[in-house]
Amino acid sequence: MSRHRRQLTSALDALDHAFASEKPFPVAGCTHCYDEQDLAALSGPLHLIPDDLVSSVATKTPGHWDDFPRLYRRLAPRIVRPVVTGRFHVDEELVASRLVRAGWADWDAPLADALRDVWSAWWRATLHTHPAPVPARRTLGFVTVVTDSLRPWLDAWTATRTPAADAHLADLVDDVMFEFGIIDLHMGFHDEYHATAELLDWLLTDVRDRVEDPRLADPYLLRHHRAAGRRPGTGAPPVGRAEANPPTDRPIS
Repeated sequence: MSRHRRQLTSALDALDHAFASEKPFPVAGCTHCYDEQDLAALSGPLHLIPDDLVSSVATKTPGHWDDFPRLYRRLAPRIVRPVVTGRFHVDEELVASRLVRAGWADWDAPLADALRDVWSAWWRATLHTHPAPVPARRTLGFVTVVTDSLRPWLDAWTATRTPAADAHLADLVDDVMFEFGIIDLHMGFHDEYHATAELLDWLLTDVRDRVEDPRLADPYLLRHHRAAGRRPGTGAPPVGRAEANPPTDRPIS
């Protein structure tokens, strides 16, 4: 196991430890979708909740539960570990949206900090492993939505000059340049984050020398880039919500 994978495993173990203080509570919710046995299981010991029930809760809309934030907080370790290890058959960006709706960033500091450590360790491990359990494009979508911030994750990618990071970069370009989808690119299950300005500027400036794709020189794309504009005197895109709310005070590269 690589150093970065070991760091991710340690962060996930620390997450389990931090959330061990979350005690069971009587769970009430939609009795059309969940029977008494399901609700009883959700009200019991965390490790005894069936995997399929955890994945179901991870995707259901908050209105299914009397106390959605508390339930999602308690299940967070059971949801996050399989997501970041690529063993959860649930859309990663949907889970990110649910975590935001549950208000994860405002949970008690030990819980929120443990999650931030996982996001950072996951991104480092992804950039140093190709192929990764979860492709970089999907991981980037998750961490961007869950932190409402894109540029810090891109900066970490810029600083990671490894064959794995460059292979992920080629995959990303192939994905976002399909039919010039980058011109109106949103991240998040509900398209919460409009990523075009930041991502396009990054591709055409910070990492342009690492990408061999003729589509990045297409006049149509370059015109769009010029029209979007950049902050005077910098190579960065206009200030937006991503820069106003960085994902963590911990280094991510």
